[in-house]
Amino acid sequence: MLIRQGGELPASAITPESWYVNRRAFVAAAGGVALGALLPPGWRAPWSQGTLKPTPYETVTTYNNYYEFGTGKDEPAKYAGALRTSPWSVDISGEVKHTGRFSYDDLVRPYPAQERVYRHRCVEGWSMVIPWMGFPLGDLIRRLEPTSRAKFVQFTTLNDPAQMPGQRSDMLPWPYVEGLRMDEAMHPLTLMATGLYGKPLPNQNGAPLRLVVPWKYGFKGGKAIVRMAFTETQPMTTWNMAVPSEYGFYANVNPKVDHPRWSQARERPVGGFFKQDTLMFNGYADQVASLYAGMDLRANY
Repeated sequence: MLIRQGGELPASAITPESWYVNRRAFVAAAGGVALGALLPPGWRAPWSQGTLKPTPYETVTTYNNYYEFGTGKDEPAKYAGALRTSPWSVDISGEVKHTGRFSYDDLVRPYPAQERVYRHRCVEGWSMVIPWMGFPLGDLIRRLEPTSRAKFVQFTTLNDPAQMPGQRSDMLPWPYVEGLRMDEAMHPLTLMATGLYGKPLPNQNGAPLRLVVPWKYGFKGGKAIVRMAFTETQPMTTWNMAVPSEYGFYANVNPKVDHPRWSQARERPVGGFFKQDTLMFNGYADQVASLYAGMDLRANY
């Protein structure tokens, strides 16, 4: 049951940076089971992508697409620091039993923090590996109890030109809106991120709540989410409204479907010199390809 009360993220819920080094201690302190002590050597979580080497924290937090703060990759880190992220609330509406305005603490408190080391692929052709902290979005959705008419989830992000200088331009139709099909939103890989590298989420990376869908291009990950609406019909999304010939609703990473202005077959890890092959569904095909069985992924891009 959701409790609609005010409140900020308590200090006890913020993960000390030192815990990141000892992941077993972090899991135990977060209220979970020390899985590392129980699993056989060499076991890897299905989202771990083998032995991915995380992109350095400094790079992850200074090279960002966040047009609400400017189009330059360095501008979010320069201008997002003053964004007020506490107190924070999210409006829940539409085809769901529990509607209303809920504080950050109400939404996040029930879920132990989890680490998910995900590949991240930008539509522009660069990639990162990020150790996100958060919880599966599906856990929250189940608690909200959507009706049988809920087929999609629409995510709306903060619209505040006074705090977000990029919104003073008309380069995009603000606020930034994204959406997922319900089965995509419920998939175990889909994360509501609250931090990275064992730290609270920096403003330039989407604090205090952002969406992470690792098999899709990065623009699907709405930042600073303030509204979730459960709908029967497919919602319009910002980039699809702005440039429909270039950006579709699904935005699945697909090396065989080029952007109209560049190839998607190769990608460059940020900080690296050499390009590498782009993987279908960003390397998560085994987990998510069944979601799109029978679909023409060239038409449904």
